[in-house]
Amino acid sequence: MSENYNKTEASQKREYSAEEYRLRKKKERDGVYRLIDTTAERMKTDGELFQTFLDVQARFDRYSAANCILIAAQRPEATRLADFDTWKESGVSVNKGETGVAILGPGKEFERGDGSTGINYNVKKVFDIVQTNSKERTAPNVTRDERLILKALISDAPCELEITDNIAPTVNAVYNSGEKTIFVRAGMETPDIFRALSQELAHARMDKGGGYSRNEHQGVAYFASYILCRRFGISTDVYNFSRMPSQYANMDAKTFRAELGRIRDTANEISRDIDRFLKSPAKEKKERDDGAR
Repeated sequence: MSENYNKTEASQKREYSAEEYRLRKKKERDGVYRLIDTTAERMKTDGELFQTFLDVQARFDRYSAANCILIAAQRPEATRLADFDTWKESGVSVNKGETGVAILGPGKEFERGDGSTGINYNVKKVFDIVQTNSKERTAPNVTRDERLILKALISDAPCELEITDNIAPTVNAVYNSGEKTIFVRAGMETPDIFRALSQELAHARMDKGGGYSRNEHQGVAYFASYILCRRFGISTDVYNFSRMPSQYANMDAKTFRAELGRIRDTANEISRDIDRFLKSPAKEKKERDDGAR
């Protein structure tokens, strides 16, 4: 599916006639869509592959679920991706003979039969940083203050939070839709609080009223919480992928991809709030004040 980077888009156009080039690009695009479908189909029942997809989505928050499926299928260990021209503009060269990762990029808009606007997607080749001559192979390790991350998590909560001892022994936190409150077990360690709260905050954010069904959104909340932990350096050892949600097996391709999109969007919504708090002037001022004492 992927091609050596030496054949640029312009050289391909010169090599083939217009019709041959169009058919070639269509075949390439069809192959990418097949890879998305076959990989997603496996993910429904393969917990290890599903976890790999979530790890990719945690690293590449701006990528769509479909593109993260493609990365998980082709280069799951990727940490920093860019196309040939972007690397070149950064003063970095793609190593000779490297094979690109095929993803989808937006192309031209078109008008559907019903008058709405759609977007054609084209295959785009990207390369991981380890496929280049960059000396910066991995991102520097960032030590995060878990208590500060937890504070950021709850800084813009869409519901009330209440610490309580009156909670089931096997439950660390639970969102009550009727009371619009998350009840949190007292006395937990910071990582446990983050894991529990991130899952329940996902429920709270998905609750748009009208009889919220916790069971219907349980998978999205659980997996969004996993992404957040991976993204902000909280241990994920307690997450279990040995049994996938039973309803996934019966979902058609379109419904399952929409489910993956909801996981991504829910995690990103909470993640943006965390980042906003961590970068806020008030937070920076407090750190300066604390450091001066």
